Amino acid sequence: MRLSVGCAMWTHTAWPAPGDKLRSYASWCDAVEGNTTFYAVPARRTVETWAQQTGPEFRFVIKLPKTITHERRLSGAEAELKTFLDTMEPLGPRLHALWIQLPGSFGPGDLAALAGFLRKVPSGLRVAVEVRHPAFFTDQGADSRLERVLGRIGAEWVPFDTTVLFAARPVSSAEYEAQSKKPHLPRRMRALTDTPIVRYHGRDDPEATVAGWRPWVEQTVEWLREGRSPTIFLHTPDNASSRDLARRFHDEVGVRVPELEPLPDPAETEPMTLF
Repeated sequence: MRLSVGCAMWTHTAWPAPGDKLRSYASWCDAVEGNTTFYAVPARRTVETWAQQTGPEFRFVIKLPKTITHERRLSGAEAELKTFLDTMEPLGPRLHALWIQLPGSFGPGDLAALAGFLRKVPSGLRVAVEVRHPAFFTDQGADSRLERVLGRIGAEWVPFDTTVLFAARPVSSAEYEAQSKKPHLPRRMRALTDTPIVRYHGRDDPEATVAGWRPWVEQTVEWLREGRSPTIFLHTPDNASSRDLARRFHDEVGVRVPELEPLPDPAETEPMTLF
């Protein structure tokens, strides 16, 4: 039984980090979204340093480059996929899932392209797919067809829950920007595999964020009792509080599931003094 929690990044101006930033982050959270790979494929040496700064149990959920998902729309991208996976190879077991985030225009009519692409992913590599076309959330037939495509290779469907973000008008520039950029879709809470992945987006107000995640606490408790191993990512409009909130989420679940192993104490962020 394991619950992993994390954020959309491992460095933030609000998070003092002595030494290696990823190593410091990994003492707070045991998972992270690899969003930067969407924009550019890093050098293999950079990925090697990611592995050196994290333990083998740390979970990277790494996003495929937009050249594959948004420009080629999963077609004719075999060479790009191989290059990307070769670059990520140093992560070893830390590569928890290959994250395929698809554009909002990628709808039910594109499922053949998704099915064909998934057949090219090497066996043994966990895959997590995030869709944003409204039909997958409102049309039961489209929902079922997508689940069948994912089920053929044991892939997970990643929900991005922004219902709390959009529950009220923005009260800050960060909330306004988040509402202008994030998808506004119905909440989906069904897991397809033993390793569900959830992206939850809250508000500036930490207590509003906490109040809004109650359904996910209940669902996570249920998954753990079923023997699943979920990963929950916490987002806020400016993400300054997301690292602390991720740990708070883990603590809340731990109260309900006492046998859940707690997160380790984070590393000191400032030198200790005598006074």
